Amino acid sequence: MKILTIIGARPQFIKASAFSREANKHDNIEEVIIHTGQHFDANMSDIFFEEMGIPKPKYNLNIHSLSHGAMTGRMLEEIETILIKEKPDWVLVYGDTNSTLAGALAATKLHVKLAHVEAGLRSHNTKMPEEINRILTDRISDLLFCPTETAVKNLEHENLKQNKIIRTGDIMYDSALYFKQFAKKPKANFNNNFILATLHRAENTDDKTKLESIVSAINSISAETQIVIPLHPRTKEKMKHFNLSFDKTVQSISPVGYLEMLWLLENCSMVMTDSGGLQKEAYFFQKACICMREETEWTELVEHNINQLTGSNYNKIHDAYQKFANGNNSFPKNLYGTGDTSALILNEIQKI
Repeated sequence: MKILTIIGARPQFIKASAFSREANKHDNIEEVIIHTGQHFDANMSDIFFEEMGIPKPKYNLNIHSLSHGAMTGRMLEEIETILIKEKPDWVLVYGDTNSTLAGALAATKLHVKLAHVEAGLRSHNTKMPEEINRILTDRISDLLFCPTETAVKNLEHENLKQNKIIRTGDIMYDSALYFKQFAKKPKANFNNNFILATLHRAENTDDKTKLESIVSAINSISAETQIVIPLHPRTKEKMKHFNLSFDKTVQSISPVGYLEMLWLLENCSMVMTDSGGLQKEAYFFQKACICMREETEWTELVEHNINQLTGSNYNKIHDAYQKFANGNNSFPKNLYGTGDTSALILNEIQKI
């Protein structure tokens, strides 16, 4: 059986690495990886693939830095050509990027069976390009692999029962469990008690009022507890443009790789972020999370009071910090499976 995997961003490579390790255990499985190049990253070098144990892509399309429409169209064209050449039995797509949607469309138009990993996630904010990508990909997939029970219910509510919906748990948990043994401490000095923060989402960084409010909250909290923030270059540029800066009590460091991020997650006391994936990874390491967004795909974390939505509101960020710093946070077990998602996915694919 030949499976063609489509990925376009570093987090997707980390997720795909878990599936690749499982697929490599089976002599009857051939996996072909396409990297669309959507999120161009100079660090995606041979060293990265060697360090992470990820198979190098057979195809690298190098499509990036375009508008959503142009990017998706170019990817669709290129992926279609590869599908015709490779003749896979399945196409496997992850998450919610333009690469995901392009791969899904190409597979469906050529009548190749399609599996969507991380199906059923919903922020219910259709202004997010990722939300549109998720909804459309789920609509046309043959197998829908859901990380949570909430995701299953979302698909059932959308009347997608004609497709096969399977709760497998979250494949990122597989990766976190595997790679945490290789976690690396970043080259910086840390207190015994620090908060890990990330800030990159355009809705926060492109709006001066929102960015100023978040930066002010980070500065204020850092007077009580050290905050370590791997600063995204785009956020750094926006702060400079708006004449904003962190206090000296905030430790701003260069962007880190996945293994360094795992070290930070394991050793921090709390997480502040506007990222999607990091909210979930905070749970993997049993760390409460202040989510500086108005909505989240990971609603179960909010329901269990270990993730609090604050948006960019200064007072809400402060209140969430006080709540998590003073409270005994309880983390329910197995919200995202038991770390065997890759095996469950491969087993289901081989049934059909």
